[in-house]
Amino acid sequence: MRATTIHAPFDVRVEDVPEPVVRLPTDAVVRVLRACICGSDLWAYRGEAPRQPGQRIGHEFLGVVEETGSEVGTVRRGDLVVAPFMWSDGVCDYCREGLTTSCEHGGFWGSVGYDGGQGEAVRVPFADGTLVRLPKDAASDDHLLSALLTLSDVLGTGHHAALGAGARPGATVAVVGDGAVGLCAVLAAKRLGAERIIALGRHQVRTDIARRFGATDVVGERGDAAVDAVRELTRGQGAHAVVEAVGTEQSMRTAVEITRDGGAIGFVGVPHGSGTGLDLGVMFDRNIALRGGVAPVRAYIPELLPDVLDGRIDPSPVFDLTVGIEGVPEGYKAMDERTALKVLVTNG
Repeated sequence: MRATTIHAPFDVRVEDVPEPVVRLPTDAVVRVLRACICGSDLWAYRGEAPRQPGQRIGHEFLGVVEETGSEVGTVRRGDLVVAPFMWSDGVCDYCREGLTTSCEHGGFWGSVGYDGGQGEAVRVPFADGTLVRLPKDAASDDHLLSALLTLSDVLGTGHHAALGAGARPGATVAVVGDGAVGLCAVLAAKRLGAERIIALGRHQVRTDIARRFGATDVVGERGDAAVDAVRELTRGQGAHAVVEAVGTEQSMRTAVEITRDGGAIGFVGVPHGSGTGLDLGVMFDRNIALRGGVAPVRAYIPELLPDVLDGRIDPSPVFDLTVGIEGVPEGYKAMDERTALKVLVTNG
């Protein structure tokens, strides 16, 4: 089959690799219909996250079950399924508590020795704990498939950030970052009932999507100017709930400075850079809470899925470029150069 591999910084290839097979009785093989490129994939692409030459890549996909192991009971051949960006057994203490990203037997797609999502098929460990069935007729609806694909990562991650920040009816929410996760955090904050949502971003195409998703205000400045703008919008107080969806020192510092006293920050931006942007003294004095981390999206899919199926939320606009599997390297280049927000990969 064809699959995406990474060999060196800026060297992503689509190559022939062995077809996946069931190795353990808890495995399934999924034929991928839709995958995508994540902003976090760019850290490997740019050489800022180490990868072995030839390692698979990609962690967001949905598709059709092709084969199952003898112990798999929740999905069967022919089922349309979505996979969260980590596999999990569904039965360990962490999984039962909803923290599937800390599963004792879990792992990331594209890890050494495992398939990545940006390929034609994937061997799925612990299929019962990992895969979520979707309505079969969704397979013929391209628009719905795009929306459902966001359940694998960005929609659940945005939801995790909004929950961590304390988005709720009547609250003012500010979102730092106009990438796909930040935009999904806007959508999540709106779904959770936030009264006012301030999106911080400099790219009009993206901030237009933020407004479509529910943002009431847009702040295009950065640094101190952004802090001043948010405080001007909030009578000098800042936002009750702030989402940090970038992961840099500057973005975290901005998040802290625009949080209202007694408020909270939900952080989901993958940290990169030399510092954290956190001043514990400031956070202590102003009673600011910090929650977040790797989003346990598997635990959120059952809650979010009905709203996507019913059209109450539609996260599909985060995809603004579509490529076939052979076009994945061009998709990486487009996202790296910021000519694409998020790239959808189709396999038929």
